[in-house]
Amino acid sequence: MGQAWDPGAPGVLTLPSGRRVRGRGLRDPLPPGPVPELGVYLLGGRPDPQPWESRWVRWPDFRLPADPAELRTALHHAWERATGERVELACGGGTGRTGTALACLAVLDGVPPGEAVAFVREHYRRRAVETPAQRGFVVRFTP
Repeated sequence: MGQAWDPGAPGVLTLPSGRRVRGRGLRDPLPPGPVPELGVYLLGGRPDPQPWESRWVRWPDFRLPADPAELRTALHHAWERATGERVELACGGGTGRTGTALACLAVLDGVPPGEAVAFVREHYRRRAVETPAQRGFVVRFTP
C-alpha cells in the first residue's frame, strides 16, 4: 500500500475523516508527482487504459451516472482505499461529474447531503457540480 496524496497537491480534496482524494480532468495533462494507485473514471465511453488500477463508471457529460448503484459501489471502494492510498476521481473536465462524485464521497465521509456540494466547492473547485440534476443527485445520495 502506498501513501496518501500531499494535501497541497493540485486537485486534492481532504475529507473530514482526513482521507484525501484527487479530482482532475482527463483532458488536462497528468499532474507532476506521484501517480494514482486507483483511478475511478466517470465518462460516457470507456477510458484509455492506465498503468495503474482503474475502474470505469459510465456517466455521459452533463448527465447523471447510467447506473447509480455502480457509482455507489465504486465510491465505497474508493473511500476505503483512500485511507492510505492515492485515489483519484476524474472526468473529462474535472468539474461536473468529478465534483458530483466528490460530493457523494463527502456524504459517505459524513458530510450531510445538503452541505456536500458547498463543501466540495469550498475545498475542491468553486464551480464543481455543474447542473441542477447533479446537485439534486448529491442531495438524494445515501451511503
